[in-house]
Formats: sequence, structure tokens, C-alpha cells
Amino acid sequence: MAAAAAKRRAIAQLRLPTSLDSRTGREAVIGFWEFLCALQKVHPNPNLLAVLDEINHTGKHLVEQILLDEHGHSLDPDLEAIRREHKQHLLKKTQNLVEHSPPGTTLKPQEFFINERYVSLIVVSTDEFRQRPQNELIQTGIKHEKCLKETKTRLEHIFPNKLFRWSHQSQSVPHALMVSGVPGIGKTTLMQKFVYDWVTGKHYQRFNFVFFFRFRDFNRLGEVSLEDMILHQYPYLESQIGNIFEDPEGLLFIFDGLDESVHQMYFRSSKLSNHKVKECFGEIVASLVRQSLLKGCSILITSRPTRLASIDTGVFQRITEIMGFFHRDRLIYFKNYFGNKELSEKAFQYVQENDTLYTFCYIPSYCWIICTVLSMCFRAQLTITDQMMTSLPKTVTQLFVTFVANILANHHQNKDGVHTAQELLTSIGWMAEYGVMNHIIVFDRHHLDSFCVRNDNYLSSCFILESGRPPEVDYIFLHLTLQEFFAALVHFIDYFPDKLQKSLNEAESSKDGRAEIFLQFLCGLSDSSTRSMLKSHVGELSTQAARDVVTWIQGKIAKPQEGKRALLNMCYCLKESRNKPLVLQCIGSRKTFELYNVPLSPIDCSVLSFILESCEKIEKLSLKKCRIPAEGVRKLLPALRSIKILR
Repeated sequence: MAAAAAKRRAIAQLRLPTSLDSRTGREAVIGFWEFLCALQKVHPNPNLLAVLDEINHTGKHLVEQILLDEHGHSLDPDLEAIRREHKQHLLKKTQNLVEHSPPGTTLKPQEFFINERYVSLIVVSTDEFRQRPQNELIQTGIKHEKCLKETKTRLEHIFPNKLFRWSHQSQSVPHALMVSGVPGIGKTTLMQKFVYDWVTGKHYQRFNFVFFFRFRDFNRLGEVSLEDMILHQYPYLESQIGNIFEDPEGLLFIFDGLDESVHQMYFRSSKLSNHKVKECFGEIVASLVRQSLLKGCSILITSRPTRLASIDTGVFQRITEIMGFFHRDRLIYFKNYFGNKELSEKAFQYVQENDTLYTFCYIPSYCWIICTVLSMCFRAQLTITDQMMTSLPKTVTQLFVTFVANILANHHQNKDGVHTAQELLTSIGWMAEYGVMNHIIVFDRHHLDSFCVRNDNYLSSCFILESGRPPEVDYIFLHLTLQEFFAALVHFIDYFPDKLQKSLNEAESSKDGRAEIFLQFLCGLSDSSTRSMLKSHVGELSTQAARDVVTWIQGKIAKPQEGKRALLNMCYCLKESRNKPLVLQCIGSRKTFELYNVPLSPIDCSVLSFILESCEKIEKLSLKKCRIPAEGVRKLLPALRSIKILR
């Protein structure tokens, strides 16, 4: 009762717009909010709770804040002129979304107006940052399925225009905010849309100036001042930079890609207070977060979840995670990509029927890869037949093999074509493998020279992206998973038994899941029919490497499995190998298959179903405390025919 009375008092203090500033209007608004309070008791919802909480704490000034976000501050003429120039500069940078063209069609990436191509991303509040024992793509895929239910009940859905509004979790209006998400989930795109919406006046006009930076652009910096950083990227602000700093509350700093930074971030110990003093880059960012530098400013940082496990996130008043695409968003993406109703429907139906590919579609960049591969396959056929649909890739390995094969097929086919492709894939493959084993995703010129990677031709540009301006140029793979694929493929192109065994040992001993998909790709490439898809482009791939991988699987299955998910992870490898005799040899002699206290997602159940259907001798299946969702049960049902005892 006391809480309800407090809310009523806060609501009564709302400064309503003139059109509602009457006894009748005020009573109507109060009645509306009382209705919402009652609704919250019957149907608890985190978003509604956050709204009521915001009114309770900021009701007196909430309308003023909303109007300020809509109209912004009045600035003196000189500052207003420089702000218009700044917004015009950012508009050119953010108004178009760049999408890589399907290889073989054109050398130039395609550009789309951001409002026509952007698909909303689900952002939820979270504080679940820790060292993850599983590969973050798979782990988040599992969490994504869970989130379908929890978004409506437990997780607060944070819309972009509410990121810097009252936070129910921290009980404050946040000034330091973290947005996390797995590779390719859309962190940079979300930031681009956020800046674009600020430029066009859609939200957050309370910020007079927004500054957007990428962490990797500062990897080679020594000591630098905040003022130097801003003027290096926005030199036209020099005449007014002192006046801009006089109102820190009107400044927002966005730093994208913390996981790509080589600098240490000690967020608990910051001492910098002068924007002209030169310091290491990490100290500048930490000082902005801690408010010792430009007290009152706001800061937004993006990162992969794995990096956040090693830093103190308690200094952020709001921590969110991008969950990517839900079902409807995936469908919209496919329609936008193909622009043809029949093709988009056929492509989406095919992906929906493949649990692995469909689950990975929660990641926008995976949607792009899958759509690109399917468009390549469709383009090669005059008509789309049922037989053609059955020949499409079935596993993630086959998806990436098809992707690479199509790029190589569109490369000039002269007599040296195979040798050129083989040479390129060998050099970038060893660089990719080095990166996977050493947590490196951003490469520089030194790395390219060390592995003899040429970046001066069209073929390499299909796989490796270049960013920055000479001499500070960085190189990243088109997608992190493409890097993991090349890291596995190189062992079949340039086979060295000792190197392969060392990589298997390192990947097996990895505790953070970084090499999990790499191992699945090795197992996927052990399938001869999958390897044959690349034969005409790079020559015969090593069959001995395939034997070594199969021997490793056999030895791994034979040993007692460490950890709750270890056996299930090996089942993923077996499914990727498409080798039913190997499944029978490794698991087929068992009459009992047991997993205990391992939460099983629908995709886990799909993998388990493949194993059970391949091993008809299994009579007892024990899945105690595995918390299987209804969709997971449906995927398991066809495989339970021969099971006599089910727990």
C-alpha cells in the first residue's frame, strides 16, 4: 500500500503538457497509471515495472526530460553551427548500411538506406557476464531459445531510445552503459542506427554532441589526450572544442568493440581529470566511465561477452545484451535480401527445416552468409526443383564449403587457378589458425607478412576485410566463424601430422570454448563428400588428415568425458561429420545413453536425435534434470522408437 501511495504521489507531481494541464486531464492520466499499477500486480512484466519505477523516482521531471530528448538544448550561434556540421558529417557516415555483395557479382559492396534495410534487434537487460565454458555462438543460441519465453516474463526489453532512461536494475539514470553481443550479432549496426537516429532528431537530443569511435583504431596509439582523439577523427571541431567540453552532460561517447582492443581497462582505478593531458587510451576510457574526466558525460561501450568476463562490469549502471533476430525478424531479413517472394519463401522454408542453420540465423551476419550461399545456388539453376533443394548444404561445414567454393568458382579460371586458390587458402588458413589458438581476431600488416598473405587481389578481399587508413590498417575475416573454418581447412590443404595433432590437443584443452566450432569444422571436413565440393578448386584434400581427425574422435569418445556437456559436444562433432558408421562405432555399442543436469535446447535435441537414430541398440535414455522445452521434445520424438526405458 505504501509503495502504491508513493507511486500515486509521484504521478500527481508529473508536469503535464499544457494540453493536459487541467483537472480532468490530470485525473485521466493518474487513473491510467493506477490501472497500470493494478495490471502489474496481476501480470508482472519487467518493462511495465521499469516504467512505474521511473515515474516513482523521476516523475516530477520526467515530462521535462522527454521534451528535452525530443527538442534538445538551445546553443549559441557558433556552437549551433558546428553542431549542424557535425551532424551532417555523421549523417554521411551512418545513413547507408553497407552489405557485401554475393561474391562473383560485383567488386563493390552494396549500399542500402538504413531505414529500408535495418531490422530491429532485440536488446535485453542482463548481468550474466562470466567466463563461458561453451563457444559463445552456441551458448547464446541456446539462451536465445530460452529468451523467446523470458522476454515476456523476466527480461526487460530495452528499446534504443530508452538506453539512457531510468534503469530499474541499478536504480539510477545511467551514464555508463555496456551493450554486449556475440560476433556478427549487430553491435556495430545498432550503434550506427543509434547515431543516425540522433542525427535525424529521432531521439536523445539532450546530447549536443555524439562521438563515435572504434577500439581497434586506437590499438597502435601511444599516449594521447581526449582532445587529440576527438580532433583526429573530427578535425572541424577544433575552433569550438573548448566550448564543447564546457557542458559535459551534453556529450555522449560511443566506443565500439572492446574485445578488439589491445589496451587494458582498469575501470575501478581511474585518475585522469584533464582532457588535455596525454595518457594511455585505456586510462582515458576508464576515466570517462568513472566520471573523473568530464563529470556528467555519458559513455556507451560494445563488446563480445567473453571480454566482459575479465573486466569489472560493476561500474556500468546498465548492462544489456543483443539477442539478435527472433523468428519474425529472420523472415523479414530473408524477404529483404532476396526481394523475390518465391525465392525468399523457399529459402526460409529450407532453413527452417534445418535446425542447425535456423538456430544460427539469430545472428544477422549468419543470415547474410546463408542467404548469400542460397542465392548462389539458386542463381546457378534455371528452375528451382525439389531435387535441387535436397542438394543444398545440410551442415554448417557444408554451408561454409559451399560459400568458399562459389567464391573460387567465380574467380578467373585460368590454368593457374587451382594453384592460386590453394596458395591463398594455405596462407590465410595458417594465419586464421594462429588467431584461433591465440585469441586474435584483428590482424595487422606484420601478421600478413609473417604468413605470406597477399591482400592485393580480388580473391583475398572476398575473405578478409581491410579497415583504417595507411599506415594504421587492420585486417579481419569477413566473419569470425569464417576464420574458424579456414583454420580447420588449412590442415586438409597443407597437411602436417604434427601440426594437426598439436592443434587438436590445444583445442581439446581449451576451457573457454573458443575452439569448439573449429573442432566441429575439422570433423565436418573429415566427410569425403563435403571435401569433394572443393576438389575442382584447390585439388585433392588430405585423406590422411581426415583419418587423423576420425582417430581423434574415436579416442575422445572412448575416454571418460569431463564436464557435463563434453559428451554432447562430441555428439555435435559426430553429426557434423555425417559419418553414421563412425557414430555406430563410437556410440552404437552402448545400450544406455545418459546426460544429467545438462539443459537441452531444441538444437541440442536435434543433435541427440541424430545420434539416437544412428544407434538403434540404445535401449535406455536417461535425461534427468535436462529441462527440455516442448520444441525439444518434439525433435526427440521420432528417435525414441527403439528406446525401452526413458528417464
